[in-house]
Amino acid sequence: MNTRPDSGTRPSYAEAVKLFRIENAIAGLQGDIATGLNACVECCDRHCGEDRIALRWIAADGRFETYSFEDLREMSARMAAVLRDAGVQPGDVVAGLLPRTPDLVATVLGAWRLGAAYQPLFTAFGPKAIEHRLTTAATRLVVTDTANRGKLDGIADCPQVAVVLKEGETAPDGDIDLRAAMAAAPAEFAPVQRGADDLMMMMSTSGTTGLPKGVPVPMRALLAFAAYMRDAVDLRAGDTFWNIADPGWAYGLYYAITGPLVLGQATILCEGGFTAQSLCDTVERLGVTSLAGSPTAFRMLMAAGPEVAARIKGQLRVVSSAGEPLNPEVIRWFDQNLDVPIHDHYGQTELGMVVNNHHGLDHPVRAGSAGYAMPGYRVAVLDEAGREVGPNEPGTLAVDIANSPLLWFTGYHNKDTPAIAGGYYRTGDSVEFEPDGSISFIGRDDDVITSSGYRIGPFDVESALLEHPAVVDVAVIGVPDPERTEIVKAFVVLADGVEGTPELSEELRLHVRGRLSAHAYPRALDFVADLPKTPSGKVQRFVLRKAEVEKQAQA
Repeated sequence: MNTRPDSGTRPSYAEAVKLFRIENAIAGLQGDIATGLNACVECCDRHCGEDRIALRWIAADGRFETYSFEDLREMSARMAAVLRDAGVQPGDVVAGLLPRTPDLVATVLGAWRLGAAYQPLFTAFGPKAIEHRLTTAATRLVVTDTANRGKLDGIADCPQVAVVLKEGETAPDGDIDLRAAMAAAPAEFAPVQRGADDLMMMMSTSGTTGLPKGVPVPMRALLAFAAYMRDAVDLRAGDTFWNIADPGWAYGLYYAITGPLVLGQATILCEGGFTAQSLCDTVERLGVTSLAGSPTAFRMLMAAGPEVAARIKGQLRVVSSAGEPLNPEVIRWFDQNLDVPIHDHYGQTELGMVVNNHHGLDHPVRAGSAGYAMPGYRVAVLDEAGREVGPNEPGTLAVDIANSPLLWFTGYHNKDTPAIAGGYYRTGDSVEFEPDGSISFIGRDDDVITSSGYRIGPFDVESALLEHPAVVDVAVIGVPDPERTEIVKAFVVLADGVEGTPELSEELRLHVRGRLSAHAYPRALDFVADLPKTPSGKVQRFVLRKAEVEKQAQA
C-alpha cells in the first residue's frame, strides 16, 4: 500500500494488469479485511512513529500550519470521544459542513476512529440540499462552523450539532462547543474495528429522475483509493501532493484526504478561494510536485496567461485531471507553458476512479482519450441489448463485476439499483473502445449536467424553481459553454397572469442559488409557453438540448 519509490521507473500497464492480485492489495493494509479494519488506523495511526507531516494547511488569512500523523492521531482521538459522548455509535453517520480546515480532517478521522461513517456536505449547499442528505443517511450528528450554522436552522428533525467557534463566539443553545469539548476529551481512544463491508462514508450522487441518491462506501474501498493514488496519480515518496478538489465532493474526499493519507503521504488543504494566482502561489510556496484537479480550474490558469504560470514552469512533475473530459488544448498548453504532462482520469461517485491515463504505468497516452481500465477492474462497452461490443462500436461503459476485484459499489442506499444487472455496473456514459484498448467518450446517456467540475441533477434545480409561486412547470438542461463545459439553463412555464420580466428571471436565479448552492443555479433562463413532453408526460430534455446546440451553431 506504500507509495512508489522515487526512482523514475514505471512498470508497464500490461504487466501490471497481468500481475494484479487482490491478495497483494489486501496485504498492504495493517488491519485484517476478514476480522477487522479501522479507517483511521489505515490513514493515520500506522504511519505514526517517524514524526512525518500528514497535513499542510494554508488558512484563509494566509497562515501556514503543518500537522504530523501524531497530531492527527490525537485530534482524531479527542474527536471520537466527543462524538461518543454525544451518543454517536459505530455504524452511525457523522456529517461535516466545514471549509477546508484541520477541523474537517479531525471530523473525518474521528468518525472513522469511532467506527462511524463520514458524510460530506459541501459548504455552498443550501438548506434544501442539506436536509435531503441528512434525511437520506439518518445522520446522527453534524459538525459545522458559525459561518454555516444558520443553514441548519429550520431543518426538520435536525441532528445534534457540534459547532467550531471563533474566539469570543458562543454556541447556540443545545449545540456542542466542539473545541472546548475536544480540549476536555482524552488524547487517546481505542480504534473500533469494523468489517470490510461496513460503512466508511455516505456519499450522494445526483440523478435526473429523482432526488440525490445515497452512495454507501464500505471499508474495502480503501483498496481502490490506494490503487488509484499509486498507479494513476503515481504518488511517490518524494512528492508534495495537492488535490485542489473540495472534500465536500467525492474526488476531494476520496483523493485529497483518504487517498494520500492511506499511503502515508501528506496532503494539502487551502481554505481560501481558488484563483489562477492562488494556485501558482501555493505550488511555488509549498513546492508542489504532483497536482490534481478539474479541467475547469486548469482552464482558468490558461485564461490567466503564460506569464502567470511562468514562475512555476518545470516545478510540477505530474498533473492529474478528473471531473469532466480533458480538452486536448489544455494538454498542449500545460506541455508548452508548464513543461508537465497532464493526464485525464475517469470515475464516478459510485466507483471512484476506474479508467485512467496512468502516470505510474507505461502505456500510450492519446489526447481525447480517458485511458485504460485501472488494474483491478475490467471494463466493457455494452450495446442496448447488454452485449459486449468491440472497437469503434459505441455503447455504454460498464464494469464487469465478476472480474473487477477492486469494485466496491453494490447499490444505492435503501434503493433498488437498476444500473447493476446481468453481471455489470452500467455507468450511463456513452463510449467506445479504440483499437489499442483505450476508452474514448462520445457523450452522456443521462441528463446530469457537468458544470465547472460539478455534477448537477436537473431534478434538484427544477424542484427548487417549482417552489416559487410564479412557476408552474420547468425543465432544466446543460448547454455547452467554453469555460464551464456546460451551464445550467432553465425553461420556465409561468402561472397565468405572471409576466416573464428580466427582474423575475433574476429573482428565480437567486431563489435557486439560495435553496441549493452557488454552482447549481440557472445562469440562463427562458420563459416558454409549454415544454416538449412524451405522451406519458415526461419532459423530453434532449429536444431542448438539441435546439440549444443548433442555436449556438447558427450564432
